This record gives sequence, C-alpha cells and structure tokens, in this order.
Amino acid sequence: MVQKHTKEKGAYWLILAVSLVFAACGQAPQGYEVQPVNTDFITLGLADAAIEKRYPGMIEGTVNVEVKAQVTGYLEAIYVKEGDYVTKGQSLFKIKGDVFNEQVNNSQATLKSALAAQATAKIEVEKIKPLVAGKVVSDIQLKTAEANYDAATAQVAQAKAALGSSQINADFAVIKAPVSGYIGRIPNRIGNLVTPADPTPLTTLSEIDQVFVYFSMSEADFIAFNKDRKTDAGMNSVSLITADGETYAHKGKLELASGNIERSTGSIALKAVFPNPDKLLRSGGAGRVIVTKQVKEALTLPMASVKDVQDKFFVFALADSSKVAMKAIEIEGRTGDKYIVKSGIAKGEKIAINSIDALSEGQKVVPTMVTK
Repeated sequence: MVQKHTKEKGAYWLILAVSLVFAACGQAPQGYEVQPVNTDFITLGLADAAIEKRYPGMIEGTVNVEVKAQVTGYLEAIYVKEGDYVTKGQSLFKIKGDVFNEQVNNSQATLKSALAAQATAKIEVEKIKPLVAGKVVSDIQLKTAEANYDAATAQVAQAKAALGSSQINADFAVIKAPVSGYIGRIPNRIGNLVTPADPTPLTTLSEIDQVFVYFSMSEADFIAFNKDRKTDAGMNSVSLITADGETYAHKGKLELASGNIERSTGSIALKAVFPNPDKLLRSGGAGRVIVTKQVKEALTLPMASVKDVQDKFFVFALADSSKVAMKAIEIEGRTGDKYIVKSGIAKGEKIAINSIDALSEGQKVVPTMVTK
C-alpha cells in the first residue's frame, strides 16, 4: 500500500511539472484543453486622423549674448543676480576704474598742451604774413611757420583721439547689458581679475520673448514632409511637449535652420519658433517638437492592442471558431494614444484590445465586442 501511494504521488508531481513546462511555452499538454480567454474586440473602421511625429529639440533664446570684459581690471561691483531680467543699457558689472580715470586726466592734459602749441603756431603764422607781404622776411619763413602750424594741428587731432580712447576705456569699466534678457550664471566674484581674453564670459544674456527649438529630421522624413506640406499647410505649425510632459500652450512656426543634409548623420536641422509671453521656456531647456499631418479615412488602432516583438508589430484578429489569428502590421504613425495602420489589416476586421499578453496564434477566446 505504501509503495502504491508513493507511485501515485510521484505521477502527480510529474504531470504537474509537464503542465508547467507546456504552460511556460504557451502550449497545453496533449489531452488538456486551454481555457478560452475573455477578450474585448473592436471592429475596425475608417476615420480622419492626424499623424504625429515627435522629435527631441533644444531650446535657445532668439538672442544669446556672452558678456565679456573689454578692459583688464579687478571686478569692483556686481549689480545683478543670476536669473534677473535686465533691460538693454542697464549696468551689470563695474571694473575698478582708477587707472582709466588717470588715463583720461593725462589725455586731457596732453590735449590742452597740443591746443596751446597750435595756438602759438597760429600766432607765428599771423605775425609773419604781413612781414612777407612787406618783403621784410622771405617766403621760406612763412612756409616754415605754416608747416609748424599744420604739425601742431595734427598733434591736437592725435591728442583728441587719445582722449576719446581713454574715455571709451573708462566707460568700459562699467559693463552694461547689450540687449534685454535674463542673466545666466555669474562665475566671477568681486575682487577677481578679469580680462578681454578670459575664455569664460562674465555672464550670458538670453532674450526669450520668443524662443527657437532646434531639432533634426531624417532625410527621408524631410523629403516626405516637403511633399506633404504642399497639400497640408497646417504642417508648418507645430506643437511642443515641455520637459514635464505637458503640451505647451502656444503653437510654433517651422523654419529651416540649415540648407544642407548633415553627411555624418543623414539628417537636416530645423527650428520651431515659439512665442514665450510667460517666459516659461528658457534657453538651454529641452522639449519634443510635434509635427502633425492630417490623414483622410485612416485606419486607427489603440496602442494597447498592438504587440511589439523585436521592432515588429502584431495584432490579434478574431477568426472562425472564436479563435484569434496573429497578424503582422505596418505602422504609418501615431495620433494621441492610437497607431495609424499602413498595412496588414483592413476595415471591418475585429481586433483584440486587451489580454494580448495571454493570446497566441489559434488561441480560443470569449469575445466581447466594444466600441472605442
């Protein structure tokens, strides 16, 4: 009795193990019938749709300016903070200007000396002229005096230029915003020596009333885009998905950023211009540009009904005897949470929209028709 009980127990575990192996392989052991799967189906129909193609993009302000020192000196004051919005002409930094002020004083003194020398030379010319007319002195003396006057006049012009240059340098000691925009990072601190040759700018300024979103499109996509937009002008208007996954409130206008295909990548650069009244988009940010194409009488499927196997797409269609047939399909694009089907299935077919991970070729189902 004990031996018989042991054999029955061993047979039970063997059958259980075989069943588990077949179940893992998606097959039932011989003599066992797989239970039908409760599955919802939809009947495919045609409807107008919009194909969406999404491209990663980088955001830049319409103006991005590096602010650098134009004279060498120690940073004496910083008038702004990182992230501040400044207007054109607003003071940003001040370089210690004692040396530049002394240069201005020296240039002013040099100019005064040159003006005095010019005045003296002019007096000499005026004094000699009547003497030459009365033939008291020779013409050579007058010509010499006139040459001295011309030289003195040139010295005045040179002194004025030097004064102007020193005044410009003094003005450069106060660094002002060349454009309106937002202040970027300020790496220097008061007391740092700054020079025009510094590789790192004092800060950057970004004008973001409008922004450019730069992205790349493959050559094939670009050719198709150019063909499609001839009949669909709306393709020149694009949307933007921001970094938080939300759709940006304003539409953008599509423009070329380059006239050539990049050989190394086989793509072409484009940009979308978006208004930015709320200053939500900032230079250096990222987003996804959505290019939309309108399609008449398209065949659409919920994305949840499509099985992706090694970059191939499959659906389960209801066949005879309440069984499903696994069909390969080709995807043309997507619209919202749906795929637009290019080929593989046709209008009127019944496609499973759930339980697809439990389905396989020839699987029996308990179908329920739904509308979506």
